[in-house]
Amino acid sequence: MAAYDAICFDLDHTLCTSTQDAEALLESTFHRAGREPFCTPADLRAAVPVLPTAETDREFYDNLFTEVATRAGVDTAVAPRLAAEYLAARDPTAVEFRPGAKAALESARDRGRVGLITNGGRETQTQKLRALDIADAFDVRVFTEPSAGIHPKPHAAPFEHALAELEVGPDAAIHVGDSLHADIAGANAMGLDSAWLATDADGPRDHEPTYELASLEAFDTIV
Repeated sequence: MAAYDAICFDLDHTLCTSTQDAEALLESTFHRAGREPFCTPADLRAAVPVLPTAETDREFYDNLFTEVATRAGVDTAVAPRLAAEYLAARDPTAVEFRPGAKAALESARDRGRVGLITNGGRETQTQKLRALDIADAFDVRVFTEPSAGIHPKPHAAPFEHALAELEVGPDAAIHVGDSLHADIAGANAMGLDSAWLATDADGPRDHEPTYELASLEAFDTIV
């Protein structure tokens, strides 16, 4: 175990998960758009790492449905309608803590400074934080804001911003997240220790975390 001056967390699929059924949400999206489904929730998640940086949620989902349509050999002209229907059906406040997440966050706060580094816009992610009653639980909150130079993880900017606000060096901090591509690769490149919440342990292992956790219920074993 190592003692850290600061602990940073990802939000989606790390501290919280949506209570909306992913398959039902996507099925509703295609139904409302009058289209036959051509992708699954897993296809959407797999496409995220290759997407260009988006300034807004709408642009992100336009890009996402364009990518999955391209992979499925479907006319990409359908992407804007699907993006609009998906956003209309999605409820950012329908979230709950992952097992062990609330206790892990409280433990981190007892140990030192705590940061949030999330690949999401301020407005949407703040709704989730308020729904979980943890909007004020962090010493710094870093959202994706390309116009301000803060590009999504694994870009260095969100990690650099968090460390500067927390006033700690990379060797005194750890980042906890569920994405090998965004969280672990980004933290590793910055020289932070990393803890991977292995929600998809069967996927490709392109990046190696410092620690691997099956659940945040084991958080105290690494700090």
